Amino acid sequence: MTSANTRTRYGTVAMTMHWIIAALVLTNIYLGLSFEYYPKGDPTLFKVVQIHKSIGLTVLVLSVLRLLWRLVNPVPPLPASMNAPLKFLARATHYLFYFLIIAIPLSGWLMVSTSRLGLPTSYFGLFDWPNVGFIANMPLNQRRLWHEPLETTHMLLAWSAIVLVAIHVAGALYHQFVTRDDVLKRMLPGTQVKEQG
Repeated sequence: MTSANTRTRYGTVAMTMHWIIAALVLTNIYLGLSFEYYPKGDPTLFKVVQIHKSIGLTVLVLSVLRLLWRLVNPVPPLPASMNAPLKFLARATHYLFYFLIIAIPLSGWLMVSTSRLGLPTSYFGLFDWPNVGFIANMPLNQRRLWHEPLETTHMLLAWSAIVLVAIHVAGALYHQFVTRDDVLKRMLPGTQVKEQG
């Protein structure tokens, strides 16, 4: 298997980034949904939020790298047997994913930068990830005006990702068990993929 994509399957770089980002996104969805179960001021909640933010920033960096990789590595074409509406849905889902895996952590980073405390994010306890300068340097009353809209945006984008993950998984299972083509296998290491006719 090569590091670059081919006409029949994704390469090791795309596969690795796909599965790492997928695992991180699912973990962060779980952590984000768990916030409400901690009482305000609970020190465990602070730690969980720091992990959530660290994972989000990791997703942001990896997603930008993945997008750059995709721009120089064309993806394998969809099966010729797929009808036009399904091809459109598949492409739209992928474009939306690229948007969300960058927009969600970016909106979270911007939201954190409007915090009244102005604390940087402790990136997995290794170093402090700085806030976004032009927002963090605003006077507190201006930062407060931005905080709620950014929080709402972050939550709406996260819920959109939850719905999109469900659609994406359903699509992969549809290809695997209904149409029985190699669409899912193209993103799974160690699988055999037939040459497209």
